[in-house]
Amino acid sequence: MTQVGVDRNSPARRPRPVPLRGRHGPRRRAWVGLVFVAPMLALFLAFRFLPAVGAVWLSLTDYRLSGRWKFIAFDNYTRLLQDELFHQSLVVTLTYTLIFVPLTVLISLGTALLLQQVVWQRGFFRGVFFLPYVTSIVLAAVIWKWIYDAQDGLLNAVLGLVSIGPVDFLGSDNSVLASIAVTSAWKGFGYSMLILLAGLQAVPPSYLEAAMIDGASAWQRFRYITIPQIRPVLFFVLVIETISAFQVFDAMYVMTGGGPVRSSYSLVYLLYDSGFKFFDFGYASAIGIMLFFIVLIISLVQRRLVGRDND
Repeated sequence: MTQVGVDRNSPARRPRPVPLRGRHGPRRRAWVGLVFVAPMLALFLAFRFLPAVGAVWLSLTDYRLSGRWKFIAFDNYTRLLQDELFHQSLVVTLTYTLIFVPLTVLISLGTALLLQQVVWQRGFFRGVFFLPYVTSIVLAAVIWKWIYDAQDGLLNAVLGLVSIGPVDFLGSDNSVLASIAVTSAWKGFGYSMLILLAGLQAVPPSYLEAAMIDGASAWQRFRYITIPQIRPVLFFVLVIETISAFQVFDAMYVMTGGGPVRSSYSLVYLLYDSGFKFFDFGYASAIGIMLFFIVLIISLVQRRLVGRDND
């Protein structure tokens, strides 16, 4: 028996026309989306945008705790640029950033590379390394302050076994910033580690296999394949860790109180003292705005050096 085929051009084979939606359909869907995001948008405007605008306005005034204020234009910024304490705190913050950011990124990347090779209980090890990130920075600072203690600290006890020390890690201006940077890196590397681990897992295995077949060493595969592939992720980690470094305050407040001799006195510490110790809110706001522009400039430089697209 011969099977009779069906003509593709016959009416039975033609697709049914899809009824056209009303011209207001996409617009209605947009309004539905706006309704869902409206609560978060309102919170963003209330607690992010409006305070930022208020800080800019406040930086142009001489505002006091009593509520009296006077518009002084850019006098706070002129005073800021001439303030030796601002210059000192800026140097401290930049020095801390140069120590903290490379240290945190290297620890995060190294841990991510190790976790990528782990097969057994990978989730357990991720949780262990991420655990310090969810702990309180004040608690971490108190614990590390005891570890660094020159008399009864754990680190000096270990160094004493090899006849070194005691070393006053937090009492010397040569070691205080590095000591605080280690504490902050231990506390915060877990988040960057997970971000970098996700980036490493997104690298196509075929690239690495092809390079291995061509005789590329492990270092060559890492340098010429892995690093270019995770460049956007690496740029993101650099930016967030730089922002974190410029916002350092809690660890310095708990561990050193800004000492010794203001060698751990950061920009945010200066902002805190200006606003909540001397109640000079206009000047404190000017410090915050200046801090924003400094971080923005550094982020743009990082974008130019690290985050640019591959040619």
